[in-house]
Amino acid sequence: MEAVTVASADHSYQVIIGNGALSSFKHVLTDSGIKPEKILLITDDEVYRLYGEKVKASLCEYAPVEVMAVPNGEEAKSFEQYYAILSYALEIGLDRKSMIAALGGGVVGDLAGFAAATFMRGIPFIQIPTTLLAHDSAVGGKTGINHPKGKNMIGAFHQPKAVFYHPEFLASLPDREMRSGMAEVIKHALIANPSFLSWLQKDLTAVRSPNEEQLIKMITEGIRVKAAIVSEDEKETGVRAFLNFGHTLGHAIEAALGYGKITHGDAVAQGMLFASWLSEKELGSSIYYTEHKMWFKEIGFPVAIPEKVRTEELVSYMLKDKKSASGNVNMVLLEEIGSPVIHSFLPVRLQELLEQYRKEELN
Repeated sequence: MEAVTVASADHSYQVIIGNGALSSFKHVLTDSGIKPEKILLITDDEVYRLYGEKVKASLCEYAPVEVMAVPNGEEAKSFEQYYAILSYALEIGLDRKSMIAALGGGVVGDLAGFAAATFMRGIPFIQIPTTLLAHDSAVGGKTGINHPKGKNMIGAFHQPKAVFYHPEFLASLPDREMRSGMAEVIKHALIANPSFLSWLQKDLTAVRSPNEEQLIKMITEGIRVKAAIVSEDEKETGVRAFLNFGHTLGHAIEAALGYGKITHGDAVAQGMLFASWLSEKELGSSIYYTEHKMWFKEIGFPVAIPEKVRTEELVSYMLKDKKSASGNVNMVLLEEIGSPVIHSFLPVRLQELLEQYRKEELN
């Protein structure tokens, strides 16, 4: 197994990666001084069908466990499901000596983490990811829910006490969900690790259908990048914003199409390509936009922004992005691979550039 330490302002925690990760559950939490009297396991209905009883049995060795399953999909990251979790937590008698465990992908992790952050002003929680995409969302303490006017607009920073990552839980993922997670793996390589990017580009088979060894390497390297950035800037006042490479446009595409209509990773892949194109055009960077576009196509990412989404609508959503300020849109660009910067755009200028980019896409 692999272990990565994430340092935060109030505590450090372990990310345990490997198919025996849950066997270290009691040891890791005991070392962290956590001894809950009750655990609420939050998952989704599909994940619970596949892995819920196995995980529940492991947790029951530590404390009594109650289970709540929310609907599968991005639509579950809503105020209604958040309210339902809090209501159930009160109903079963959760208190400040209790703990929440999130078993699932990024939706479940964000939703359960936000519930843990706000229930009785904050109780401990752990993450047990079941998707590749969650290697990004399970680490760093960002929790929250969506609003019709923007993704992740309601939330809190609340670090988990530990993360237990079983690659075997990823075996049931459909190809589109594995590809979605691969976008975040590639993002981490682009912003911080050129040698990791080279490794990813050497073998298309490894990116499209990784074996267990390759998967553990991808998860571990991605988490190391994120852990280093989060340890330096937990509350996103500086360098943590670099982790949003591709997300400004990606989130806008998700919102414009309707949450769940496109996977997060497919939207972020389109956002990364636009940010790469901007990097070359605005900064004079040489980051191989054309080559990356061809690589993304081979992986299976949809590389063109959906035609039915209007450019002005996308810019409107980008202006609502949390990184935007003073009426400008702040985007993460690359001076070179591994060297991200924040670049500010006037909305009118950004719309012109996005229109130009979309016209070039059609040629």
